[in-house]
Amino acid sequence: MFAELLCGAVALVLYVNTLGADFCYDDSRAIKTNQDLLPETPWTNIFYDDFWGTLLTHSGSHKSFRPLCTLSFRLNYAVGGLEPLGYHLVNAAFHGAVTVLFTSLARLLLGGGLWSLLAGLLFASHPIHTEAVAGVVGRADEGAALFFLLSLLSYIHHCRLRGRVGGGGWSLLAGRLCASHPIHTEAVAGVVGRADEGAALFFLLSLLSYIHHCRLRGHTGSWRVTAWFICSLGCAACSMLWKELGVTVLAVSALYDICVFHRLKLQQVIELLYKRKNFQLLLNVFLLAAWGVVLLACRFYWMGNKPPNFSNSDNPAADSSSLLTRTLTFFYLPVINYWLLLCPDMLSFDWSMDALPLIRSISDRRNISTVVFYLGLLTLAWFGLWTRHTAKGKETNGKVHHHTNGKNGNSNGHVYQYSNHEHFNNSHCGVESVSAQNGTRKHFESRTPLPTTENVVVFSLGLLSIPFLPATNLFFYVGFVIAERVLYIPSMGFCLLVAVGMRSLYVRLRHRPLRTTLVYCCTVLVLLFSVKTVLRNRDWQNEEMLYKSGIYVNPAKAWGNLGNVLKSQGKMEEAEKAYRNALYYRSNMADMLYNLGLLLQESNKFAEALHYYKLAIGSRPTLASAYLNTGIILMNQGRSDEAKRTFLTCADIPDENLKDPHAHKSSVTSCLYNMGKMLHEQGHQEEALSVFKEAIQKMPRQFAPQSLYNMMGEAYIRLNKLTEAEHWYRESLRAKPDHIPAHLTYGKLLAMTGQKTEAEKYFLKAIQLDPTKGNCYMHYGQFLLEESRLQEAAEMAEKAARLDGGEFDVVFSAAHMLRKQS
Repeated sequence: MFAELLCGAVALVLYVNTLGADFCYDDSRAIKTNQDLLPETPWTNIFYDDFWGTLLTHSGSHKSFRPLCTLSFRLNYAVGGLEPLGYHLVNAAFHGAVTVLFTSLARLLLGGGLWSLLAGLLFASHPIHTEAVAGVVGRADEGAALFFLLSLLSYIHHCRLRGRVGGGGWSLLAGRLCASHPIHTEAVAGVVGRADEGAALFFLLSLLSYIHHCRLRGHTGSWRVTAWFICSLGCAACSMLWKELGVTVLAVSALYDICVFHRLKLQQVIELLYKRKNFQLLLNVFLLAAWGVVLLACRFYWMGNKPPNFSNSDNPAADSSSLLTRTLTFFYLPVINYWLLLCPDMLSFDWSMDALPLIRSISDRRNISTVVFYLGLLTLAWFGLWTRHTAKGKETNGKVHHHTNGKNGNSNGHVYQYSNHEHFNNSHCGVESVSAQNGTRKHFESRTPLPTTENVVVFSLGLLSIPFLPATNLFFYVGFVIAERVLYIPSMGFCLLVAVGMRSLYVRLRHRPLRTTLVYCCTVLVLLFSVKTVLRNRDWQNEEMLYKSGIYVNPAKAWGNLGNVLKSQGKMEEAEKAYRNALYYRSNMADMLYNLGLLLQESNKFAEALHYYKLAIGSRPTLASAYLNTGIILMNQGRSDEAKRTFLTCADIPDENLKDPHAHKSSVTSCLYNMGKMLHEQGHQEEALSVFKEAIQKMPRQFAPQSLYNMMGEAYIRLNKLTEAEHWYRESLRAKPDHIPAHLTYGKLLAMTGQKTEAEKYFLKAIQLDPTKGNCYMHYGQFLLEESRLQEAAEMAEKAARLDGGEFDVVFSAAHMLRKQS
């Protein structure tokens, strides 16, 4: 247990410098703008929305159903709001816990000495984990890894407690008779016979489970066998609810059962399938596979039976029309991913767009690395699955342990004998040996020998490859080229491979100085990883440092995001330069064209801003925010007809297949609000009200509606419908109790209806909310003027003119009130 605690402590220490970090990159959308974290949002929404807060069945949803991760964010929010410290603290704690569990797994495979410690320290310190730990959204990978390991360790305990049930020739004969009997024709050939087939399937599953229970009943600790198995299945489901790739633990568990626990080679696996040599193993693998199918079917149904849609910049290869380009590029991507595990020197927050150019021809030199990589994998697989373990001893921590052949008898009239490399004997399983003769049972426990190097290599390759399969574009296209946090679970297999490789080398080195040198090399490797991790954590301190660190890998994305950060800091010239740098590398980025247009608009360069907005719309015709700001500029320039056409075009854009439908709906609502406001100022009150009502219908739940409600009240005032106006003013104040315009307009309404005292309270409340706003004093002064309180009105006028001396209406009204007061 010392090794586990030491590795966990190292994992925590290495990420201490992330505790002062801010939210970065994807954290904003997953946490800061995610409505599912707010207390007023029903907590059940997390089971219907994706990771980013979009309805799962929406066509633009990412389809990332991770309710347990979102729930953890919600708990973080309930405790500390949007304070980043709490989120980073939980992430670091998760990494420490995962490291402890992984070191425990390594101890089961490599023994309790130096090599399991090496595997744990490599995992604790590997720089590839910085994105998963330092980036708050990486908690999905950490949570999935935590339950992944809990599921796998539970299954390993299940295997160690499990007894075996042999099978014989008579059972094979019975199976063949059942498969070929003519009486089954109606049930199979007739479609309605599916009812009988389905009933028979679950009938047999129930019966087999009970038989299995009976076979185990009476053995010491037999109830624990089933408990560990159920625990494993439950943790696998939880892992998938943290992140989708968690379901792959079921395949890894099956691999452990076959290649580590039973130590089968490929030929023996094939014989097992054809000859049904080990019914218990086949049953377990079948149950694991069935549970996986159930989980995936439920998952696919819950997300609307549709795969997600991604933009071509997220995964350029998937958008290529050339089959050759897609094939060569997709084969090459795992090479880069595993190179990052081997040499994590060049890391980036984003690998999309042109960060990795597509491989378009066979002559591309990168294909050589692809061939070498897959040959290396096949060589390792051959070593583990085909090589016979003929050595008299087994490598465990640099020592040699000898063991004898085992035999196992059963009551079916067959006796199986297994050689060293097979190990079907009960002494491997670590459970009681049972003799069925005369109804007696002989109990003994034996030390469980460690798996051979070949076993560990095969298992490590599986742990490296199987959890990575969902990211390979093999089954469906994914929304990224490379994502470092996706390697969090596969890196476990890498760390085991390094440790078992070092152990094998250590055993083969006969001279003590050479062995000492090897240990020092391992130490240096861990130290280098640790230093790189600490330095990489500094890049995740804030968004500015993160985006600057990614310029070398993905200049277009990094410069564009850096421009947003610089703009938020008020560094307009630097931000403009960053946007133009981004467009230099990729000129058709709609977001960057829009952001540059927005910056120019805020700098009062309206003509140039319109130019970039039009380019953004040309690049992405569904970019509603570009239409919104184009319409606002045209409206302010007095080009009302053009503004109206722009607003109407925006309002008609559907929100299907959009990455962020909430932001789109907000922009559409703002378009309708501004068009209604323009109509209101032109005196078309009925038309304005119709547009406002449409805006309310399309308004998303995160939209702040107080200004919209207040304008509806203004329109009803113009139509002399005071009751309706009062209703909407109150709705505005209910939506935002400190909304100053609603206080002023509602005060004017109350004054019109003779409720002078109440009206004055609202005017004074508006002044109290913002004493620096001259407009509040102006409205209160007008009220006082109407009440013939001329001296007070003149004082309010002077304050208004002093605070808002640049506003014509304020200054003119102040002069008017001063003239009235002589």
